[in-house]
Amino acid sequence: MLDYISVQQAADKWGISERRIQKLCEESRIDGAVRFGHAWAIPKAVEKPADKRKTRRTRDEK
Repeated sequence: MLDYISVQQAADKWGISERRIQKLCEESRIDGAVRFGHAWAIPKAVEKPADKRKTRRTRDEK
């Protein structure tokens, strides 16, 4: 398990919430993530996936 990190470690590394990491794992957006019971194991070398959520544009951006 030395090549994997926990959800908490990935959240600290990428600067996003643990819940967001869990959702990314559930959506198969993190390559190589493996579920062990209730926990996820995330490969250390994997890059943070792009954020594909929609954002609201302001008037200045139109």
